[in-house]
Amino acid sequence: PMLTDSGGFQFFSLSPLRKISEEGVTFRSHIDGSTHFFTPEKAVQVQNILGADIIMPLDHVIPYPSSDDQTRDAMERTIRWADRCKNYHEKWASQALFGIVQGGFSTELRKMCCSALVEMDFPGYALGGLSVGEPLELMNRMLDVSVPLLPGDKPRYLMGVGSADALLEGVARGIDLFDCVLPTRIARNGRAMIPEGYLTLRNARFARDMEPIDPRCSCYCCRNYSRAYIRHLLKSKEILGLRLITIHNLFFLADFMSRIRRAIGEKTFGDFYRTFWTRFNR
Repeated sequence: PMLTDSGGFQFFSLSPLRKISEEGVTFRSHIDGSTHFFTPEKAVQVQNILGADIIMPLDHVIPYPSSDDQTRDAMERTIRWADRCKNYHEKWASQALFGIVQGGFSTELRKMCCSALVEMDFPGYALGGLSVGEPLELMNRMLDVSVPLLPGDKPRYLMGVGSADALLEGVARGIDLFDCVLPTRIARNGRAMIPEGYLTLRNARFARDMEPIDPRCSCYCCRNYSRAYIRHLLKSKEILGLRLITIHNLFFLADFMSRIRRAIGEKTFGDFYRTFWTRFNR
């Protein structure tokens, strides 16, 4: 299945170039300086055209930390925009439009947003505005508040989360879907994911290390290349080095989630959870 986002996070990350109003977002292109106006309806229309299976409404994402007034304003606007997106979407397409829960790090506002979106009866629900620089413990606290208020028979999606520890904690709280640039972004910095945490392959200690990134891993990279060779590629600025680490990181996360699903099916998730935390080092 294909999932597309609405652009809400991009407007957040490009905040110096945009202005938010009730009608939508005006932003200036970082490429040529041209001005564009993006409405909730436009966000849905673009995703309708792309033909994604799961699409997202335009939401108002705020930084961490933000004031109480900023948080409430963004949460209430997210609800109004969700309603506009749903009304537009129902006229044109059959793709699954999820609602996005906002509310910053206020338990009260998270609860209010969950209640309003559940009332709108979306086919699935996303948790947005998390993993924006806050401690993992604070994000988990917001999940503890929000997830129980969302329907258990519909998908629950945690946006922008992709580290193994955060994935595991999300699953433990009832999250079904995740997305994140983390495995590719850290690969571009020479960092590889392993069950114990991370390896920074640019470090000098790997210069003569003939082991694969992870001897227990069966990905293409680990079956064919050593840590020393990958470090050589990184130091030589060869793009192959970044690609190999990317292949490994994506394989690692896909395999990690497969093992989580298997543990849930075998009713051994509790043991899996405890074993993970005995060896993982953030």
